[in-house]
Amino acid sequence: MELTHLDEAKNPKMVDVSCKDSTEREAIAQGKITMSKEAFLAIKEQRTKKGAVLQTAIIAAIMGAKRTSELIPMCHPLYLTNIECKIEEITEENAFILRVSAKTCGQTGVEMEALMGVNIGLLTIYDMVKAIDKTMCLDEIYLLEKSGGKSGHFKSPRMAHL
Repeated sequence: MELTHLDEAKNPKMVDVSCKDSTEREAIAQGKITMSKEAFLAIKEQRTKKGAVLQTAIIAAIMGAKRTSELIPMCHPLYLTNIECKIEEITEENAFILRVSAKTCGQTGVEMEALMGVNIGLLTIYDMVKAIDKTMCLDEIYLLEKSGGKSGHFKSPRMAHL
């Protein structure tokens, strides 16, 4: 398989998508943050000193998705037509799952935007609650599904477990 971000001399380059057709594209990613029971309850009961943690994490996830091309060198700036974020409580694990869906109509996919949204949202939770629990763990961050473009529809094998 040829790497598309390297030129003939093996120097980095941005992929030229100017001749690709614009199609509707969507990507969904998710990740999990696990923490102490004390931190989990403080978030759930909105008893943190820094404010509404989950609502702030959603705003951060949206901002992160929108600014992906500023942080990942070879990502194209995209016109995102929609970003949706959902947070699910996993009480028995003292964890939250953040799922981010990003959409565009364009010449390249939105997987990185969905993944960036998840990471920034989870990091925001960590930042807002680190005074209570510095042992929080971000994990299971992955692409769930993508559609649109030449490569077509992708569904993670992990989807069977959801």
